[in-house]
Amino acid sequence: MSELPTVLNQLFSYIDDNKRAYIDVLRTAVAIESVSLWPNNYGEVQRMVEWTADKLKALGADVELTDIGEHEMMVDGKRIPFPNVILADLGKDPNKKTIVVYGHLDVQPASKEDGWNTEPFELTEKDGKLYGRGATDNKGPVVCWMNVIEAYQKLGIELPVNVKFIFEGMEESDRDELLVNLVEARKNDFLANTDFVCITDNYWLGKNRPCLAYGLRGIVCYNVEVECARQDLHSGVFGGSVYEAMSDLCWLLSTLVDKETNITIPGIERDIVPLLTNENEMYESIDYDVQDYKNVVGANRLPHNEDKTRILMARWRYPALSIHGIEGAYYEPGFKTVIPGKVIGKFSIRLVPNQDIEHINECVTKYLNEKWTERGSPNILKVSLVSTVKPWTENPHHPHYEAAKTAIRHVYNVEPDMTREGGSVSIALSLQEATGKNVILIPLGASDDGAHSQNEKIDVYNYIEGTKLLGAYMYEVGKL
Repeated sequence: MSELPTVLNQLFSYIDDNKRAYIDVLRTAVAIESVSLWPNNYGEVQRMVEWTADKLKALGADVELTDIGEHEMMVDGKRIPFPNVILADLGKDPNKKTIVVYGHLDVQPASKEDGWNTEPFELTEKDGKLYGRGATDNKGPVVCWMNVIEAYQKLGIELPVNVKFIFEGMEESDRDELLVNLVEARKNDFLANTDFVCITDNYWLGKNRPCLAYGLRGIVCYNVEVECARQDLHSGVFGGSVYEAMSDLCWLLSTLVDKETNITIPGIERDIVPLLTNENEMYESIDYDVQDYKNVVGANRLPHNEDKTRILMARWRYPALSIHGIEGAYYEPGFKTVIPGKVIGKFSIRLVPNQDIEHINECVTKYLNEKWTERGSPNILKVSLVSTVKPWTENPHHPHYEAAKTAIRHVYNVEPDMTREGGSVSIALSLQEATGKNVILIPLGASDDGAHSQNEKIDVYNYIEGTKLLGAYMYEVGKL
């Protein structure tokens, strides 16, 4: 490894010296209960937005709190306004590169009764880990950006790049269209003159080696509704004398995927990108332990012969179908001897680059209707496409990625794993399309952080070294 540049040596030392102060900043952020799934809690989300805006203003940023409309819910005869989106500019030097940084300020619901070992909105430090809702998703990484910029300023070192911040408060509420519409509307003013886009809302593949992500799967979500009666029926009175909707639906859902996780819908595989010449080698070099993954999942056996490369490809580069639940069915403990009059099955398909959503929808609809004909049921079937997100991929050999790789070597003294991810982040594609620039995902947290789960955490190591990484990333991008 080459000698660490003097600027970064100073910066890293300062960050180490101020570790306790940075943890206290995160403690303040975690204490704000910014749960966006609860419309009645939008006031707390807005408080988190305004707290962040004040921190950015203190750093010298020009901050705009942008209105994105109102919720359909009425309170006291008025619609509830959605929390503002922060659009902030820090620096407008035409001789510097400009990075757009995205993050979100809202969190998933959490309470001690859910199974947390600590109070979820009180940051708790234990065994080198910082527990609290939002610690890793996504308040920790957002705070890291502000911490490292403050460090540059306290040292009297000029920031090597201009930064545009987009921080929202509705990411966890399935309201993707709100930000997507804003990005499209502001592409010719706020997003003008962008050079690169950086998103820090993802995680390492494992617990030890940092990575950079250059692809995300998309998603299509479906409802499959079967109706057999105008209302629920008593099974003792009507059982055996009606064609039951639940039996029809369970049969239909069971035909979508086989026991080895293969999608059985013809045509789905049509547009999957063929393997690159060296793609197998890229996967083989990734630091990934199949046994550890199996232990984390709690599975007895994994598909694909438990082969590392095949499992990673199944997670990232191939589509996958998952069945999520049945609405209208009884699911609580005990028995309710009822025949549901109408049930709605819910499933999704994760899409990969080149797959066309319109073609996928045609395949799914045709298949289910053909299966319904095969079933021969007199009940009523309705198939609905509920929501979609396109897949995203980027050039991992772009100079932007090379700069990030160098930054990782500065901090961790290792080469990063180059990964895709199985999830869907619509803002990555939106910012790519709106700016026409290279987009990178730089995770700070580890795979075991438990985002969305009980006992969410970020390791102190990841939080502090992640702060350094963002500083080194800006330094290297500033040299491009």
